[in-house]
Amino acid sequence: MRMPDSRLIAETARILKHYSIKPYFVEDLGKVRKIYAESGTYALKKIPPQEGTGFLRHIQALYQKGYNRIVPVFPAEDGRYAILENNHLYYLMPWLTNEEKENQPERQKQLFRELARLHTLSAKDIELTEAERLEHYEETLQKWGKEEEFLDGFMDACESKFYMSPFELMFCLYYHEAKQAASFSKQKLENWYTLTKEQKKSRMVITHGKVSTEHFVFNEKGTGHFLNFEKAGPGSAIHDLLPFVSRTLKTFPKKSDECVDWIQTYFQYFPLKEEERLLFLSYLAYPTGLVQTAETYFKSSNPKNERRLVQRLQRNYWLIKNTEYVVMKLEEAERQKQQAAQEGAQN
Repeated sequence: MRMPDSRLIAETARILKHYSIKPYFVEDLGKVRKIYAESGTYALKKIPPQEGTGFLRHIQALYQKGYNRIVPVFPAEDGRYAILENNHLYYLMPWLTNEEKENQPERQKQLFRELARLHTLSAKDIELTEAERLEHYEETLQKWGKEEEFLDGFMDACESKFYMSPFELMFCLYYHEAKQAASFSKQKLENWYTLTKEQKKSRMVITHGKVSTEHFVFNEKGTGHFLNFEKAGPGSAIHDLLPFVSRTLKTFPKKSDECVDWIQTYFQYFPLKEEERLLFLSYLAYPTGLVQTAETYFKSSNPKNERRLVQRLQRNYWLIKNTEYVVMKLEEAERQKQQAAQEGAQN
């Protein structure tokens, strides 16, 4: 619920006093307020206080490493980068118009180039014990094993019925390919563990935490900048890639060569190590959505949910097929790369 205009302007004016900015109009856009003032147009962003410390620390660390494709955060006159008001933190940025809509494919590729650059500048090796790797491997295998048992059991229960429901019939049609996807994921995970179990270090980067086209904006010169770093933190580079790619592929059935191109663009500027590539493919291919939807149906006692869950199951299947195409294209590119390297070594 948005506050009345008079309260909004009064509260915004109190915050902007710390920047010596006098607003003459404030537009409430939810978590962001668009500020109109004589000195320019600004964005005032609201975040929970618990997110503020880490967010600002990661931005400052990236600046220190020379990464400047972040929408800048203006300091207040006393040097603070965020102002506490009514149990929320507010920080101030310039307002970027982001109005250019032409050449969308190139804009997407620029996002991935900049993400690769962000990861390159912040990358560092950390100590990781054999026990920690084994724990992650075993926990993931155990979780996937339980989900696979559920899929098998649900399949048996569906086939034992004389009349299946629409959801059960559709699940039986999709079951085999979901199992294939899960088997591929498990194989890549096993390959990852075999390759890394004796390694003492792992590569970490500062992840953006919420990569999307909405959080990559362009200035009047067409230069892209990341914003919304509240979820930033140390982690594997694939933690930024996976959610973006999965959201992109969550659509009607299609051969997404553009998605393959974006990922390859990222790899060109920040090549994944073999163990990172294996883990990326493992997580990307796993049919999480289909498993979760089947579990929801199994636990549901409301027949009115049937139509909604049938639609969700179909979208989950489309995601499996869209992902399969991307994964196979990436695997093919990797085979060609290894073959070229072997031929080069022989010559």
